[in-house]
Amino acid sequence: MMNVGNPFRRAAIFGASGGIGAALATRLAESGVEVWAGSRSGTAADPALRAFRFDLSDEASIAAAAGAMADAPPDLVVVASGVLTLADGSGPERSCKQIDGAAMDEVFRLNTIGPALVAKHVLPLLPRDRRSVFAALSARVGSIGDNRIGGWHSYRASKAALNMLLKNFAIELGRTHKQAIVAGLHPGTVDSALSEPFQANLPAGQLTRPADAADNLLNVIDGLTVADSGGVFDWKGEAVPA
Repeated sequence: MMNVGNPFRRAAIFGASGGIGAALATRLAESGVEVWAGSRSGTAADPALRAFRFDLSDEASIAAAAGAMADAPPDLVVVASGVLTLADGSGPERSCKQIDGAAMDEVFRLNTIGPALVAKHVLPLLPRDRRSVFAALSARVGSIGDNRIGGWHSYRASKAALNMLLKNFAIELGRTHKQAIVAGLHPGTVDSALSEPFQANLPAGQLTRPADAADNLLNVIDGLTVADSGGVFDWKGEAVPA
């Protein structure tokens, strides 16, 4: 379980219907945190969660969600959404010959632009008088320095762009919110819809349950300091190269 020595008062999970997002919402609620749980349906199975609707492709829905939180703003925000395989079944490209402009546009819209719009509307809500965290799920394959095998062009590039945005947000937010932290989180390979098409070839023991992944990430979040703001960290708390 997460370390609750320095608990948050309220959390907002954008993508609380996915495997990791749902587990994060549950763990936080269990620790006494008031949780805003966002999904495209705007519903939550757990009545303890404050459900809200949002769509990463619809900025108005994100703005409306942030507006609803204004009177009870979060001090922890996690964007727990993302896409690797598109709804039509097309997966990450293994060769540049497979790049499709429309598919790449959709991957960037969901993995990069959507989280940026969440930040646009939610970062101003974070408290200025105490610690707060804005985190987004990233991926080790978004690291330029760690890239050794290539491929997965749209996914890699969308996560690399997300990481740059997180660094930008950290610099900007740090000017007004001295205790705020912005970070990317690499959860490892989690048993979720995102990883399902690629699980068959995984070595034994490499797949993590969503509940365990949530515990790992919350422990990482709990240990972040202002000096870490703008970085990307894996599920063990180790920095991922830029």
